[in-house]
Amino acid sequence: MWQDYLILLKPAVLSFFITALSGIFLIPWLRRLKFGQQIRHDGPERHLGKAGTPTMGGIMFVLGGAAGTLAFAWREPAAWLVLITMLGFALVGFADDFIKVVRRRSLGLRAREKLLGQFLVSLLLVVVALVFLQRGSRVILPFSGFAAPGGVSLDLGGLFYTIFALLVAVGTANAVNLTDGLDGLAASVTVLVSAFFALLAVLKGQGGVAVSMAALVGGCLGFLVYNRHPARVFMGDTGSLALGGALAAAAILLRAELFLLLAGGVYALEALSVIIQVFSYQKLGRRVFRMSPLHHHFELGGWSENRVVGVFSALTLLLCVLALLGSYRL
Repeated sequence: MWQDYLILLKPAVLSFFITALSGIFLIPWLRRLKFGQQIRHDGPERHLGKAGTPTMGGIMFVLGGAAGTLAFAWREPAAWLVLITMLGFALVGFADDFIKVVRRRSLGLRAREKLLGQFLVSLLLVVVALVFLQRGSRVILPFSGFAAPGGVSLDLGGLFYTIFALLVAVGTANAVNLTDGLDGLAASVTVLVSAFFALLAVLKGQGGVAVSMAALVGGCLGFLVYNRHPARVFMGDTGSLALGGALAAAAILLRAELFLLLAGGVYALEALSVIIQVFSYQKLGRRVFRMSPLHHHFELGGWSENRVVGVFSALTLLLCVLALLGSYRL
């Protein structure tokens, strides 16, 4: 068993070095093209100094993740599906980033255009998983292995599962996108969540998914070389949507959508804070948080970026350990 885990170091290391090395060339290129981040003027004041920092840096770990996956799992259909999903979401994010920084349209793609692209990529993921990879329509309940070997699963049926999986994929991509608001936050959290799914995939005998997740771990670590505070590059929607798409694909292929909600609890909290803030302000005329997403609430409360990233990463580590415990005898 330990040999299976050690094998995952290869795609992780390859992805790390390709991502890190690509930054040497890509970041100056993005800077020359003036693909700089636009900063919200209603956000934390300290962020205004980040204006002009190159964005679309997610291209770096998309390249690294693709290389790590293809080098060690190119014969695995599941690995290809994770990779295609990641690339599809990255393409939607790239279109959004391109319009923002090149066309100077602050909101990028219109909301309906962005969601349409995400739903189309998600639909491809779900159809291939159900029809060609025989994924089935069962969803495994975490911790149910403590009650009985093999655990308990719910069969949602083809139609309801398709709707559920589409919501998981689109919701995860956008939740990761909301989490990407501080230097190193989204990448740090995703390192841990991807590592959890790599371990879970090994336990379930899904080598292709395990390799793709290990490559994602390496890619995010390589990106943190440049994205840790003070960031020299941001991942943009190109990167955040790609990360969310890849994680959702892994969760769907492993029948572990509910594990994603647990291990990726920070993503869920970030998204929930936005929903609560919008609802409260529109219906009650008052804000629950100083600012949403949640990481900005703590920033405006006096926390440094490094402190927020550290606490959110520690919380994610705890949640991933709980999720791994929840896979007992499944």
